[in-house]
Amino acid sequence: MHARGIHSYRQTDVSTADPKRLVIMCYQGAIDHLKIAERKNLEGRFEEKADALQKAHDFLDVLMQSLNFEKGGEIAKNLDSLYNYMTRRLLYAEANRDSDAVEEVIGMFEQLKEAWVRISYAKKESPAVDFAAHTADRSEGRTPSAIYGPHARV
Repeated sequence: MHARGIHSYRQTDVSTADPKRLVIMCYQGAIDHLKIAERKNLEGRFEEKADALQKAHDFLDVLMQSLNFEKGGEIAKNLDSLYNYMTRRLLYAEANRDSDAVEEVIGMFEQLKEAWVRISYAKKESPAVDFAAHTADRSEGRTPSAIYGPHARV
């Protein structure tokens, strides 16, 4: 019952969050699941590792689907290229059991998250920042709430 309450809270948090907060939540969700995958790999629990990697891929999919190339311009194009690279590295890591590739992607997500946090919560006197890169409508139900599992932390 407690777990169901936490899950409901997380769903409410996701459904009421502003777009900037959702991007940050996706970054954190991907980081958390990649760390879980690494831990499960070390424990030899490969099915659970695969599940965690899939959830990280799901967060990447949401981030890619939310890119708005019309409004986001060069930033959206750069993020798309970066997300595609991250996807390829994770596929490589999974096929080759390469922890270094996973660590590389975790580092990229952490840097992106840190940048979005700094920009999102900058003081009012800071120059306005256009967050249009991540404002496309989500399709096929691939919203953060659709993939935000009960084990992900915000």
